[in-house]
Amino acid sequence: MTTLRQLKAVAFKRAKTRRAYDALAGEYAMAASMIDARVKARLTQSQLAQRMGTTQSAIARLESGRSIPSGATLLKLAKAVNRTLRVEFH
Repeated sequence: MTTLRQLKAVAFKRAKTRRAYDALAGEYAMAASMIDARVKARLTQSQLAQRMGTTQSAIARLESGRSIPSGATLLKLAKAVNRTLRVEFH
């Protein structure tokens, strides 16, 4: 059986594929941060959605990186998980 790591290794041999993947790194990092905050708050996607006044499927889209959140959504998420929001540019 082929693993995800093996598939990535083959795909990343193509420069165009690697550039496209790297271009999405910021979005994936943001999604990972949202997941981390939810997990640390010990909330399910449904519980977080309820606190934010949205649906579980909307949370799933945010966490998958398929949907880019607005500043207002990020602030709601931070409040729902009892965190503060900090945006940085490097």
